[in-house]
Amino acid sequence: MAINGADTVWVLLSSALVLLMVPALALFYGGLVQRKNVLSSMMHSFVAMGVLALEWIIIGYSLAFSEGNWFIGGLENVFLSGIDPYSVTGTIPTYAFVAFQGMFAIITPALISGAIVGRVKFKSYIAFILLWGLIVYAPVCHWVWGGGFLTGEALDFAGGTVVHITAGMSSLAILAYLGKRRGYGVDSLKPHNVTLTLLGAGLLWFGWFGFNAGSALAANEIAALAFMTTLVAPAAAGFVWMALEWAHLGRPTALVS
Repeated sequence: MAINGADTVWVLLSSALVLLMVPALALFYGGLVQRKNVLSSMMHSFVAMGVLALEWIIIGYSLAFSEGNWFIGGLENVFLSGIDPYSVTGTIPTYAFVAFQGMFAIITPALISGAIVGRVKFKSYIAFILLWGLIVYAPVCHWVWGGGFLTGEALDFAGGTVVHITAGMSSLAILAYLGKRRGYGVDSLKPHNVTLTLLGAGLLWFGWFGFNAGSALAANEIAALAFMTTLVAPAAAGFVWMALEWAHLGRPTALVS
């Protein structure tokens, strides 16, 4: 199939928007934690951009999307072997597809970091996200999107399973293992800077347009529908939240303390 210029531009732009969500997540989490954990929390997001991007190019993409078996992909695309500037996936260059999918691989473990901030050593966190990308993210991505046993059976347009369920369940498992946070119920755990959190939330919403609408992998009517849904759904949720706070607290707040 021939490369479509409009589709290519849209997927490349969407890839950049999704990557922007990672520093946005750093701001969001950084504002929610105690002052002593701000830099550590933000670094948990930023380091994912480096180590997960390299892991994705070296082996992650191959395990997720190359031909393999029902459980995991093969090794034919290690270091993107077999892919060149003229390779095509759908109507876009394969490099564009690799980049877009790589952004999902980067942001997913960064989501988990919010559950463990201030609770694990930084080097342990790096080791964890590298292993997690290989033994959790890559197989699940292959199951749902890469030709595994759920491909064509499970409808996951923009990562509800591959991104959010894996991150959520992994966070829950980690918290069950770690137990209660030291000082919980005794020390004050109030957010130190809600301004950072609001800025991060706004940038996350901006990035979501690429996250969701870009998942159409084309500049078409599906992308337009996803774009509109990404505008309306958060707007409705924010309005309802504000109305509920107004009713129960007498005023809307930036963040309930």
